[in-house]
Amino acid sequence: MIKLGKYKHYKGKEYEVIGVAKHSETLEEMVVYRALYGNHDLWVRPLSMFAEEVEVGEKKVLRFEYVDE
Repeated sequence: MIKLGKYKHYKGKEYEVIGVAKHSETLEEMVVYRALYGNHDLWVRPLSMFAEEVEVGEKKVLRFEYVDE
C-alpha cells in the first residue's frame, strides 16, 4: 500500500495522493492523486509506475518522493 499525503515528482511539481483505486477490468491498483498547482487536476497512474525509480542522467531516483510535512 502507499502512504497518503504530499509527494514531489522528480521534475519538481507537487501532488497529493488521495487514494488507491482498482482498475475495473484488470483489478490493477491505481494511485489517485491531485496536482497541487494550476487547476488541481486529478490524475491516476498504476501503483507500480508511481512507486518506481526512473533514470535522471546517470542516477536513479524515485518518480514520486513522499514529502513529510
